[in-house]
Amino acid sequence: MASRITDASIEAMLTREKAHFLQRNPKSRTLAEDSSKHWLRGVPMHWMADWETPFPLFIEKASGVDLTDADGNSYIDFCLGDTGAMFGHSPKALAETLRQASFDGFTTMLPSPDAAVVGRLLAERFGLPMWQVTATASDANRAVLRWCRAITGRKKILVFNGCYHGAVDETFVTLADGKEVADPALIGEPRDITQFTKVVEFNDIPALEAALAPGDVACVLAEPLMTNIGMVLPDEGFHDALRQITRRTGTLLVMDETHCMSSGPGGYSGAHGLEPDAIVLGKPIAGGVPAAVYGFSEETAGRIRKYLEHREPGRSGIGTTLSGSKLQMALMRTMLETYFTREAFAPLIELARRLEKGIANVIIKYGAPWHVVRVGARVEFMCSPDRPRNGGEAGRIIHRPIDMAIHHYLLNRGVVITPFHNMMLICPATSEAHVESLITGLDQCLAELV
Repeated sequence: MASRITDASIEAMLTREKAHFLQRNPKSRTLAEDSSKHWLRGVPMHWMADWETPFPLFIEKASGVDLTDADGNSYIDFCLGDTGAMFGHSPKALAETLRQASFDGFTTMLPSPDAAVVGRLLAERFGLPMWQVTATASDANRAVLRWCRAITGRKKILVFNGCYHGAVDETFVTLADGKEVADPALIGEPRDITQFTKVVEFNDIPALEAALAPGDVACVLAEPLMTNIGMVLPDEGFHDALRQITRRTGTLLVMDETHCMSSGPGGYSGAHGLEPDAIVLGKPIAGGVPAAVYGFSEETAGRIRKYLEHREPGRSGIGTTLSGSKLQMALMRTMLETYFTREAFAPLIELARRLEKGIANVIIKYGAPWHVVRVGARVEFMCSPDRPRNGGEAGRIIHRPIDMAIHHYLLNRGVVITPFHNMMLICPATSEAHVESLITGLDQCLAELV
């Protein structure tokens, strides 16, 4: 860090902002105390406590980008459910579909007429012809890994160091001193998962080629750009090499687009002409209601059909009762028809450019050794002068104390960004005034820090 931003100034800001948080949120504090009696860590899902505030905020209402907490405080939301509400909270078209669906039944274990339309729209938007539905992207990734292993006869997969693909055990493998090890934070895993997973650094073409050369990897599971450890962009030519190497070694290529769907109406793969064998789409595909999908190329789907001709009868281990429900189909149809369009995305990307430029100007103004990056409607800044090329580099440069100070400062002034890193999303309800509020808040924060 630059000497102008000292550890003492960071600690002083955190101390002040935590005291401010306690003062302005008494009802949330009481709710947190009551919730702790019956919920682990005091929240319905443990990562809701990862905001690292003295206690979680309890949100009473979310509409568009507007949040209201239990104490009546208002916020502009740039986190948007970590992409789950990528098009805003309760967008009008989705709310109307949900209201009508409430009278028509939620789940029947049979397809609804929307299924044919949703399948066609997925194929048109994302370029792959054959699809299946799950409840979450974690489920979708697990299913895709099973299909890839089944049709290739190979047990191993490959992921990139520092990746995140939901709650999929085999992906919690990382590099330590160049050696594959299970993530020490993984809870309760009884197996040695390193025997099934290879790990290399993103953008490292020689390492990728060496790992796939033995021909024992069923698939590479990757985000087209890394998003859970800051944003790590692909080097020029990396995706061409990745596709060539996987084809040459008979390895299937799976793109997990769950956090990259903000790149455009066809995700990052559609925007950049990638040709994966399978795609996973999660959180925003039904507007934040639990649903995800995974799709296959025609060639891969043909291999699956051939495999199924000789499969033993019985339970496949793929699919859950609520997957493909009538409700999911209705909501996905509305999202695909209304929001996953070029017309809907164009103003989001333009406003994201404005946010990117505004943050860059603040960084320049204070001479902070930071950088900002944008992909589509997604913007992120990291507290380092240079962009990391892989997960290992990104992990080393993340500065948690300063990130925490910024998050607390903005939160106390009514601006929410993603707690795990410094990600911001633009949605149809985001205005220029909202963007200016964020830029101004960051400007004031840096003024105090330096």
